[in-house]
Amino acid sequence: MAEHKIELDHLFKLRLVVARFGEMDMAKWWNTRSMLGPYGAKTLVRGFPKTHRFSQARVVFSVARHRCREVYDHPHGITLWDMPAELEDQFESNWHQWLEDLDGWEPFFKEIESLTGEDLLAILESFNLLGAEKVGIARKLRRSAEGRSVAIPEQDQLNDDQITMLAAGFFRGEPGKPAIPYSTMKGAI
Repeated sequence: MAEHKIELDHLFKLRLVVARFGEMDMAKWWNTRSMLGPYGAKTLVRGFPKTHRFSQARVVFSVARHRCREVYDHPHGITLWDMPAELEDQFESNWHQWLEDLDGWEPFFKEIESLTGEDLLAILESFNLLGAEKVGIARKLRRSAEGRSVAIPEQDQLNDDQITMLAAGFFRGEPGKPAIPYSTMKGAI
């Protein structure tokens, strides 16, 4: 079992930003409405007073994963929501560390909650998740002919840059019409 050397906090933040951006009150890509926004916080804080932020995230991540699979599901593709099993296991096992630092994550969740804007690349850049050089690379990405996917160049090994591009590639989506960024690993097919 290969261990992926991915910055899990970075992956978590990318997923949070894209998850919030794709909600019905913003890009209209998946059927959650402000779950990572103020309404989701108000709804879940009563049942989960300390961990409601992470409960919000789990809900939207699950809905986003399902919706992305509906729109475009490459048989050997890696997406922001579907990483190799080993990496998803690492991500899942890291939840307890994030939960131990609730106060440290609160400012990020507050920023996500009040997210506005129509330019995903600018939003990712404002969160320091995407540098200017990567914005230029991302702007060169194109939707597929059928408009449902965005191919990210194949890599030998999954790395933080590729994961960042899997998030950034969502900027090619349109309101109500997500384009799912995906990549494949060399030799995986």
